[in-house]
Amino acid sequence: MSKPYDPSAEGAQMSFKDRMSYSDYLHLEKVLDAQEPLSTAHDEMLFIIQHQTSELWMKLALHEISSAIRSIRADRLEPSFKMLTRVSRIFEQLNSAWDVLRTMTPSEYTEFRDSLGQSSGFQSWQYRAIEFMAGNRNVAMLRPHAHQPELTEKLEAVLAQPSLYDEAILLLARNGFDVGAEANKIDWRETRSESEEVLAAWQAIYRDPQRYWMFYELAEKLVDFEDYFRRWRFNHVTTVERIIGMKRGTGGTSGASYLKKMLEVELFPELWKVRTRL
Repeated sequence: MSKPYDPSAEGAQMSFKDRMSYSDYLHLEKVLDAQEPLSTAHDEMLFIIQHQTSELWMKLALHEISSAIRSIRADRLEPSFKMLTRVSRIFEQLNSAWDVLRTMTPSEYTEFRDSLGQSSGFQSWQYRAIEFMAGNRNVAMLRPHAHQPELTEKLEAVLAQPSLYDEAILLLARNGFDVGAEANKIDWRETRSESEEVLAAWQAIYRDPQRYWMFYELAEKLVDFEDYFRRWRFNHVTTVERIIGMKRGTGGTSGASYLKKMLEVELFPELWKVRTRL
């Protein structure tokens, strides 16, 4: 009979006294102790972990989008392509997470729903920051964070700077495209309106991709991002409707009805409308 395999025979470290271990590096004691169900319901652990892991993925998405914005601003498009591709893959992961949550039935959710109080994913400041960075700048959505000035300050800092799409449009302006008033815009706080000049600029790029390959590639990376983002929103609606039907959300929204309205929001409208023009 062969001896049990001993990884230390090949050099694997087995003693971590006074050394940094895997758990130390990842601070797993904090991560794995952060789940504190408020009820005895079996499925509350699923609900908590689903939302905590989503917030971690959103933290990474914010890191990548912020870096992509800086890269585009500095005319370094190649790195931004990698970052935006990663953001799309992050939202692919977030989409898959809904499949796990949908294993919870309405009966199981009602066992602990009252324990949530008025807490709701509607109040996620990181999700709001992603929307603001992408260009959907509804300043009314600052109000759920008014009780936490440090979070409001972070969101206000996002609103004070050009969005991801604003930076793409400014890039076009720097490279000789007529983007109209967008080229001289200084107030970034509000959601921008669609522009015929911006649409025409993208149209020129899509009609001659070989000549404008870098801008063409950027456009497609942005469309990829919004494609996955829309799927995430759709899966959110479907999951909510499957579990609570048309009830109001715990945070006071109209629930699935509110989420369905959000499906109509376009982050990069000219990039979708240009397809009709070609």
